[in-house]
Order: sequence, then C-alpha cells, then structure tokens
Amino acid sequence: MASSLNQTPEQRARDRIDRKLIDAGWVVQDKTAINLNAGPGVAVREYQTDVGPADYVLFVERQAVGVIEAKPEDWGHKITTVEDQADGYANAKLKWIKNEEPLPFVYQSTGTITRFTNGRDPAPRSREIFHFPRPEELARWRERLNDNQGTLRERLRKLPPLNTAGLRDCQITAITNLEDSFKQDKPRALVQMATGSGKTYTAITAAYRLLKYAKAKRILFLVDTKNLGEQAEQEFMAYLPIDDNRKFTELYTVQRLKSSYVASDSQVCISTIQRMYSLLKGEELDEATEEDNPTEKKSLKKEPLPVVYNDKIPPEFFDFIIIDECHRSIYNLWRQVIEYFDAYLIGLTATPDKRTYGFFRKNVVSEYDHEKAVADGVNVGNEVYLIETKKTKSGGVIEARQQIEKRERLTRQYRWETQDEDEAYSAKQLDRDIVNPDQIRTVIRTFRDKLPDIFPGRQEVPKTLIFAKTDSHADDIIQTVREEFGESNAFCKKITHNADDPKSVLNQFRNDYYPRIAVTVDMIATGTDVRPLECLLFMRDVKSKNYFEQMKGRGTRTLDADGLKKVTPSANSAKTHYVIVDAIGVTQSLKTASQPLITKPGVSLKELAMGVMMGAARDEDSVSSLAGRLARLDKQLNDKDRARIAEKADGTPLTLIVGELLNAINPDVVEQKACEIAQVPASSNPGDNARDKARDQLVGEAAKVFNGELIELIDTIRREKEQTIVHEDLDELNHAGWAGDKTENAKQMVQDFAEYMDEHRDEIEALTIYYSQPARRSEVTYDMIKTLLEALQQDRPKLAPLRVWQAYAHLENYQGDSPISDLTALVALIRRVTNIDQTLTPFAATVKENFKRWIFQRHSGAGEKFNEEQMTWLTLIRDHITSSFHLERDDLEMAPFDSKGGLGRMYQLFGDQMDGVIEELNRELVA
Repeated sequence: MASSLNQTPEQRARDRIDRKLIDAGWVVQDKTAINLNAGPGVAVREYQTDVGPADYVLFVERQAVGVIEAKPEDWGHKITTVEDQADGYANAKLKWIKNEEPLPFVYQSTGTITRFTNGRDPAPRSREIFHFPRPEELARWRERLNDNQGTLRERLRKLPPLNTAGLRDCQITAITNLEDSFKQDKPRALVQMATGSGKTYTAITAAYRLLKYAKAKRILFLVDTKNLGEQAEQEFMAYLPIDDNRKFTELYTVQRLKSSYVASDSQVCISTIQRMYSLLKGEELDEATEEDNPTEKKSLKKEPLPVVYNDKIPPEFFDFIIIDECHRSIYNLWRQVIEYFDAYLIGLTATPDKRTYGFFRKNVVSEYDHEKAVADGVNVGNEVYLIETKKTKSGGVIEARQQIEKRERLTRQYRWETQDEDEAYSAKQLDRDIVNPDQIRTVIRTFRDKLPDIFPGRQEVPKTLIFAKTDSHADDIIQTVREEFGESNAFCKKITHNADDPKSVLNQFRNDYYPRIAVTVDMIATGTDVRPLECLLFMRDVKSKNYFEQMKGRGTRTLDADGLKKVTPSANSAKTHYVIVDAIGVTQSLKTASQPLITKPGVSLKELAMGVMMGAARDEDSVSSLAGRLARLDKQLNDKDRARIAEKADGTPLTLIVGELLNAINPDVVEQKACEIAQVPASSNPGDNARDKARDQLVGEAAKVFNGELIELIDTIRREKEQTIVHEDLDELNHAGWAGDKTENAKQMVQDFAEYMDEHRDEIEALTIYYSQPARRSEVTYDMIKTLLEALQQDRPKLAPLRVWQAYAHLENYQGDSPISDLTALVALIRRVTNIDQTLTPFAATVKENFKRWIFQRHSGAGEKFNEEQMTWLTLIRDHITSSFHLERDDLEMAPFDSKGGLGRMYQLFGDQMDGVIEELNRELVA
C-alpha cells in the first residue's frame, strides 16, 4: 500500500477502503491483475463499465454483486449526493461479463463513512453502516435472492396477521405497531409498556415471528445485568407459541453468552452489553461487571467507548437487537456497541425519558403507562407512607469526650476511642461515614409499630423489600429487623451479589412463607419478578428518576387471592395495591414520574364519589383517587358483588367506570376538549380556564353513571372488605403518615438549590460573577455555565435545573413556557436566586425583551436606523446569545453566521461599529 506522503485525498480514501475490505475478508485487486479465484470475495479497483470505470466492483464466488463509489473524507457530510452516480455503475454493463440485471449491493464510502443500499429492497434506501460486510454474508443474501426469498425488508412487508389468542390488548398493540414500523423500514422502535404488563413476553412473541416468517438470521437480546439475562433466558425457555406445540428453545437455538464463545448456529443470543463490548474488543471480561447495571457505577466515565471492527462478530452478525431496559444511560455510554451492528433496534422500557425518545427517533410503537395498566387490572397502584426521624432529616452531633466505636467497613472489626471534640455529621453521611444504630432502629421500630395502620387486618408482616445503601448498611438493617421483630434468621435475609446463594434466597422470598423481609442494595431493584411483594421500604435515596421508577416497579405486579394467600395466609383478597414506605425522603423530590393514583387516602371513598358526582370535587387528584380506590376494590370483589354494582350502574362494569374516570383526566383528552371549548386549533394553547372547563365536562360525563344507590352499594361492599384505622405518630418521630404535600417538596428543592449556589459562589467563576460582580454578567460564557452544570450534576444530581425550575414554577404559580435545556434553565435560575429577576423568567424571554428594548432605543431618535440585512444579523446574534449566553468574534465564523458570510460580511454591514455593536448586545441582552 502506498505511503500517505503526497497522496491526494482520493488516494487516502481508497487506502482506507482497501484496509476495511481486507479486514472483512475481501481480496483487493487492480483491474490489470484480476483473479476471481483468489478468494470467496474479490474487490476489483477501476473496473471498466459502459459508463466509465467503477471505483470498485465486488465479486462473490466469481459473480459480480455490487459496486463501491469512493470519495474523499471531506465528502462525509454530502456522501448521499453520489447515490445516483453509484447507482449508475450498478446499472451499467460490465466489461467481460454478461450482467443482465443491475448489481444489487451499492456502497458509497470515504473509508470513514460508508453508506449501503440494497437495490432489491421494496423501497431501496441507503443507510450508514459501520463496516463493509464479509463476502460470505453477501453470498447468503444473493442465494436468497436467487431462491426468490427476497430481502429481509421484503419479507418484513409480508408478515402474516398476528394471532392474538392469549395476548393482552397492550401486547397486541405493541406487536402490531412494531411490525408496521418494520414494514415502513424504520430502523429504531420504542416499546413502552408498564412494569408487569408483559414486555419480555411481547418481545419474544415478536422475535418468534421474525425468525419464522421474516427468516431473520440472528437476534440479539441485550441486557445490562447478568440477572436480567438469566431471567430472559428462562422466559425464552418457557415460551410456547400459539401455533406450535413445541417450545421456543425446541424450535430455535437460544444461547446466553457466558464466555467469548458465540455459537455460529445460534438464532437468539442473550448478552449483557458489557460482555458484548468485551467480545468486540477481543478482551477478557471480569464477570463482576455484569452484576450491576452501568447506570449506577459512578466511576464509569460518560464518554463513548472505542469500538473497532471484529471479523468474528461483524456488523451484519445480527438482524435485530432487542434492548431491554433501554431507558438507562447504557445507550448513551455504550452507544457505539449498539450502533456497531447493521440491525433494527427495538427498545423495551417502562420508563422512557427524553433521551430515550431521542435515541429511538420518537418512533414510539407502544405507549402503555402505569396508570393505564392499573385501570386495566394489569398492575396495581401504590400509596406512600412517610417515616421521618430527626437524624434522617438533619443528621446529628458526636459530642466530645464520649466513647465511640470505630469499625472497619469490610472486616467489621472494631475498637473504642474517646472523641476529642464535638463533630457534626450530615444526614448524607449516615450509613456511609457515620453509622447511627439508633437511627436504623428508630425507622425499623416505627415500621413495625405502624404495620397495623399500613396493612389493616394482617396477622403476618407482608412481603417487604428494604433498599439499603451498601452491603454493610444491609447487614446493619438485617440485624436490627430480626431484633425488633423478635424473629429468627429465616425471617429477614439479604439478597445482594455478595450474599451467599442469592438466587436460592430470592426463590424462597418469591414462593415460600419465609423470609418475610428481604434486604437488597440493587440486585433485585429492577427487572425481577416477586409478585407477592406488597411493601417497599426505602432506606436509601436514588439519584435517577427512571431507576427509582424501576425500583417501584417491583411492587406493581398483580397476584390473585390464592397466590397471595400461599405466602401471606391472612390476606383476604387478591393483591390490591402496594405501599412505599419512605424513610429517607426518596418520594419527596420532583423526580417521581408516576404519582400514586390514590393521592387523597384521608378522604373516604363515599365522600370522593359524592363529590365527583355532584361536581364539588372534579380536580385531577380527586378523580385519580376515586379511580384508584375503585380499581383496588374491584380486586377484592367476587362475581356476585360485580353483578350487583353493574346492576345499579345501568349495566356498566366497575372496570369500565374506572377506565372512563381516568380517561376524563387524561392530559391529551383534556387538551383536545379544551381547544374545542376555546375554539382554537389543536396545536394551540387553550389556556387554563378552558382546561378546567374541559376537565369538568369530561369528568361530569364520566360521572353520569353514579347515583345515590350505586354509591351507597359501593360503600356498603367496601365496609365489608376494609377497616378504618386511626393514625398516630410516635414521640421520637418528626413525621409518620401518607405523602402528598407537593408545595413543601418544592420549597425544599428551591432551598437546597439556593444553598448550593451560595456555598460555591467563590469557587465557580460563573457564580462569582453573578453574586459578587453582577455588572460583569455579560462576560459569562457558555463554557462557564457548562462547568457549573457539570459540577451540579456531579455533586447534587437531584438538583437538575429543569426540576428546580418546576419547583419554582409551582411555588410562583408560573404558567409560561419552560426552558429548552438544563443550561438555559440554569442561567434563569441563577438570575432568580441572585434577585436579578424578581420572578421566574425564561432566559430566552429575558433576551428577547431586552433585544426589543435595545432596538427601540436605537431607532427612537433621529440617528441612523438598522436596515433589513443588519436586522437579520442582529436577530441571529440575539438567538446565539439565547442559547450560548455570550458572543465572541470567533463565533461569527461558525454556524449559522458562516452561511451568511461570516465575520467579513458583518464587518461590511457594520463597519467600524461592529465591535461596539457586539459589546452592546452582550451587555444589554443579559441585563
């Protein structure tokens, strides 16, 4: 290969293409030295056609199958413009060969970027690929074309109708929409289904149809923990197709990857993303890295990991990748692993966020959230019970001259020493640096004492999962639980990766009477099915909103009366709900995405129903609480009770009443109705008054089913099923009771944010300027704000600017637009905290208002006015400052200014006044 010295860009591109072809198993030859017997795949340079020489013609088993159009590296941004040129060579007559049809496989490449079009697809569309495929793969594609089996995309268009027997409505919707997405050749699809609604079963059903009808070569089922991989393997093994009496694993080869060996005949591979990365890199994997999901690893740098071509697992190895729990940041950190493969991507999650929607290009084929699942009886709802102690909230003080115990974290060996001086410790230090046994004991004792209030009528402790901070913390909790409940070792056990035989203990917790309480750090925080679980006790905080939602999902699974009584004998009905006992404040932040359906546990069911019927209580909380109560009651009813209720409701079953109530407060439905009332287009803002009227009308329509006799009957049946308990606080507690004060949560977040800003005002440059030298705020740059945001994310991830913005908006009753990003939200919040803005104001609104004022002042006198083109430039600068906070001269050579002529054009327009105008805008727009 020629030296790169003095080569043209075209020659360097061809050298890169040559290397990639050789890595993929191709023999690269010049047109003057053609030998099609040199290997299974031969790439001939400058092969002659009747429209001129093609850069490369690809031969497989001596047959021409494709062409490559090579371009220099700087063509990467416009490589799609040469598609027609490449197609011309594919359709041309080749010298020395009688090719009757166009060559099917067409590539355009710079050696850095490569795009591929399969000309035999129903609607040929180019796509970017990581690397050229191996000759064996093109031979397989060509063989299928010769056998009239068509391409994969052609076969996807011919998938037969779904047999819906045994599937839930939400599963039918997900599979049907997913297959419609494939037929449109959309490369990524997101399946959002609530925890417990059967995501994995849905995915396996889709995989079965892809293998059977679309003749998919191989499917990757990607997880991020070993535990999830094992669980998926069990579900594949248990899956029985509706149209075959053989199990999935009898029909297709399923391999869970446990080493570097990947079976060539496997049709489904189950792997952690950590293992797949190690395979691509050709490195050994420390199996401990598969135990925990990467999201929780603080040491993992959030930078793309370098993935290179691996001929043993080439990009064409999988046709489809199913990504379990795709909401986590693995697709961000490990994105290259996923995008290495030329495969359709199918995301599964219960809790997508903005990044998830962005990654899957907003192609959401299923939206089935927790609230819908509760209304359908697929999930159960939750209630929140708070336990707040003085030490948990405020920390404490170790007083001087007292004897204190020092304990090693791992060996737990201890020694005693005398405390030299008073030492204060914060709540965050508890169970990490400082262990206060009495704090743990206070929480556990309160939980024990309040169980009759939380679960009336139970003779045994409901199955409870406690989330601990660390393994050491878990050990302390276990010892305290056993002592306070006066029970044996079997009563409370640890289920963590470091525990002895955690799988056996998990099975006992799931199926047997003992243990009643399990303590974990995060082994069963996500993706593990324990249906009898009725209580989650949080003694650790959680940074990630989505991770918290997943942890809550452990309690949402339904269970019939017989199944629940098997492990909890005193249960008198099916599982109706689960309770979050919050002993750390985890539910009091604004991160909780799915709020409890029952937000008014202190109001009786009869009062709620009467209020909704009469129109006195048609707010979202009241209607949501009523729907949640009725959904819970339905779980306790027998057929006779349901018939009695339906009779008084003019034949309407209770489940339908619940669904109609929830639909009446569905934000999309309310918004549509509000637009009709306000007589504005559907995409407009109808205003809060119209929304209130819309909700009132919709709830009124849904509430027409209620009458005095029906409500009295429901209340009579309810009294037969429940007891009313009076709640009492213990003396040593600050608070124990049901959650529900959003205002207090918002006040705390605002206070925490203001304290963080004040604490770091002398350390972070942007804060120093805003606090100490506000007149210099025009000098604050994008990089300064970004540095502050990164520090905030590292130190206090709960104080995400958009969340703090929501807290301020709630407290100040702000109804306007929200910021577009954390960065712009952060600037607006700093201005609010430092009282530059007296009320909450989006930074974009501040800049626009200041810009209008500045233009008005410049045009108000008899002086020279800005012309139209100058105003265009000034508006561009305004928009730049809105998103980047400050304009430098160098910015004028970047987008969008460069397309308008850059620095030179601005100087032509403004002359010697240019620098003065820039300085004025930087100062005035952030005033």
